[in-house]
Amino acid sequence: MVFQRPTLAELVARIEAEVSTRLGVGPLQDRGPLRVLSRVFAGVAHALHGHLDFVSRQVVPLLAESDALEQWADLFGLERLPATKAVGSVTFSGANGTAIGLAALLARADGAKFRTTAPGVISGGVVTLPVQAELAGAAGNTAAGAPISLATPIAGITSAVVAAGGLVGGEDRESDEELRQRLQATVSARPQGGSVADYEAWALEVGGVTRVWVFPAFAGLGTVGVTFAVDDDPAGPAPSAPQVALVQARLTDPTRRDSAPVGVTVITFAAVVFPVVFTIHVEPDTQAVRDSVAANLADLILRDGAPGGTLLISRIHEAIATAQGESDHVLTIPAANVVFTTGDLPTLGAITFV
Repeated sequence: MVFQRPTLAELVARIEAEVSTRLGVGPLQDRGPLRVLSRVFAGVAHALHGHLDFVSRQVVPLLAESDALEQWADLFGLERLPATKAVGSVTFSGANGTAIGLAALLARADGAKFRTTAPGVISGGVVTLPVQAELAGAAGNTAAGAPISLATPIAGITSAVVAAGGLVGGEDRESDEELRQRLQATVSARPQGGSVADYEAWALEVGGVTRVWVFPAFAGLGTVGVTFAVDDDPAGPAPSAPQVALVQARLTDPTRRDSAPVGVTVITFAAVVFPVVFTIHVEPDTQAVRDSVAANLADLILRDGAPGGTLLISRIHEAIATAQGESDHVLTIPAANVVFTTGDLPTLGAITFV
């Protein structure tokens, strides 16, 4: 039986009838106190019904809204996808020797803003520089060949257009409905039988394990490589030999049904700490800005630094640029994407501010 939420008019009629019956009076007077109170009580009851209706939706993952939906998603290992910034390249034309600095501001005809993420000098009449949208979202995506202009004109630059490939990768923040669909797919098809998600979940059951990376066919068919981090361990983030043994035992425990399938060889290993070092000049060069840059880079490496992965130079620039109080910066080291082997565990190394 489905409960039908009563309308406000139905609640008014019910309460007026109840008051009339209980007090033994005839129809309530239009402006009499009993009718006024009946309508006040009906309004309160209607609001309570509305709140209960809202609460009842939050306890069902596929009906939950916003905050409650994110909590349900988190329970199943999902996070709402954040908005991302469009990136690509712009080709500048002009006089040879004309320089274009880092973070030069560009604007589309509709006012959308972009900044260069590397400096350059015109040679042979042109120079192509990487750029990134100022604001995250799909609105930053721009087709190749679209005209774009410098917000502050530079003498010697005659024109600028979006280079081949366009400005792409801009995505709006994941909507409730998009997150709900991902949650439904996860709940409907739970990993089992030794998927990558299974190995991650099993390893995370071992105390102290905070992050896990799984490599199918690590040493050939029928093998799986697993490495992990123990970020909260004072001796971490790389695990010790005993910690590796504990995870290996959990993954291969023959007494449990939720462990590596029969016939699979699991190789659990400790990656070696790989400190990523930086040389940066920031403006303004204050201790507060330096501290904020360091915090952002530490967070970036924690999120994006992975054995066998790549730390994108564009993400490094973004982490620095979004530091509290930063207005400009020059990144000298690293000068390109940082690539890690499966045996590298990225960590924040020394930051040299120049």
